[in-house]
Amino acid sequence: MTATYATHGFGESPEVELDDVPVRGELPQWLTGSLLRNGPGTFQVGSQRYRHWFDGLAMLHRFTINEGRVSYANRFLETESYRAARDEGRIAYPEFATDPCRSMFARAMAVFDPQVTDSAKVNIARVAEHYLALAETPIQVEFDPETLRTVGVTGWDTSTFGRMTTVHPHLDETRHEAINLVTRYGAVSSYVFRRVDTRDPGLLEGETISSRAVREPSYIHSFGMSERHLLLVEFPLVVNPVSLLLWLRPYIENFRWKPSRGTRVHVFDRATGKHVRSVTADPFFAFHHVNAYDDEDGSVVVDLVAYDDASVIESFYLHRLSEPDVQIPRGTLRRLRIPLAGADERLQAEELSPTGIELPNIDYGALNTSPALRFVYGVGVRGERGFYDQLVKIDVSAGTTATWHEPDCFPGEGVFVGRPGREAEDDGVTLSVVLDAARGTSFLLVLDAASFTEVARAELPHPVLLGYHGQFYGDLPLA
Repeated sequence: MTATYATHGFGESPEVELDDVPVRGELPQWLTGSLLRNGPGTFQVGSQRYRHWFDGLAMLHRFTINEGRVSYANRFLETESYRAARDEGRIAYPEFATDPCRSMFARAMAVFDPQVTDSAKVNIARVAEHYLALAETPIQVEFDPETLRTVGVTGWDTSTFGRMTTVHPHLDETRHEAINLVTRYGAVSSYVFRRVDTRDPGLLEGETISSRAVREPSYIHSFGMSERHLLLVEFPLVVNPVSLLLWLRPYIENFRWKPSRGTRVHVFDRATGKHVRSVTADPFFAFHHVNAYDDEDGSVVVDLVAYDDASVIESFYLHRLSEPDVQIPRGTLRRLRIPLAGADERLQAEELSPTGIELPNIDYGALNTSPALRFVYGVGVRGERGFYDQLVKIDVSAGTTATWHEPDCFPGEGVFVGRPGREAEDDGVTLSVVLDAARGTSFLLVLDAASFTEVARAELPHPVLLGYHGQFYGDLPLA
């Protein structure tokens, strides 16, 4: 980690619009569409600084590719959190690990008038032709994908306080549905699966599929879905809901690691919502599910990027990421096989690859819920220390890994885009927004997904802060 990286990786991205970004190499002629990215646009407001990589004000990015050329634009999401920061010069809303209510009086008043951030900066989804910036709060912000202007607010649930959602809804275009998981905190907390009809151009109100009561809810960032089942993996990072209601500390700092609970896996029938089975596995933590499928032997298989504990969250505090010897715990691709019948036995996850990986990406549209899935793309760390400094491609079938890396470069999530008419799973490209710390700029990297070698890059004149997730849409109007 270098000082240049600490400055540009966690500073601020300027709002710009570029009609023609210089391209080095040659873009595939078939590659047409827009990569929409989400993430923090600044970690500084006035004299105040956010504390964690998962904090900050949301910024959208658009790379549009057409006939070998690239245009780019970015824009802050026009939320209440952003407007308060812009107009008042201060952090006004609590975030994942930042609490602006510093005085005891302010914290006491927050109990009666909680203000939940609407800075929806984690992911992007297209649901019923609405383009949504997603947050872990149920406040999802709609935006125009061509101009990146904010349109309005929608949500997976009807209340903002006492609700959290995952930022990885599952989309099934064959069944015309989008499904997400909501955690409701209260005297009796519950997990609730919600479904939206993607043919409905309305308000995305949706319906409840299933719910399950819980005394100490887990921190859950994503969930699993197979053809016939929904999987709720309940890690032993849990919270007493009273702590959240009292609002005495930032959101994530109320959670406690309780490994004696193990990791509990709850399986629900996707069509009826009926609870099928619950099992317990050895304790582990994960942000991201990769895939799930129904096996011929009557079990449900789920793959995740898993850690032995939840210390990875602590490693993402900004003061730790700015240290020269920063060390990020390695998540690895692991598999749980959940039998739907038979005696209760404590499960153990199988490690599919020893390669460290995070921000996993697959050919979702073609292979989500399929046992045929072979390739998983993500970011990783080359050495024992440092931030994510390489892209990885794991072949689950062969157990092999391909990598891309350059000195002083820190890539973001690798988004797979398949070539039209392809027959091979990895016939396409992988797109990643890479921070070049040495130059203080960023570039859109285009890798041939099969060979995992560079074919082109589009070089921006400024840095893009390290973000989280995005989507490629080949059918957007070309900006």
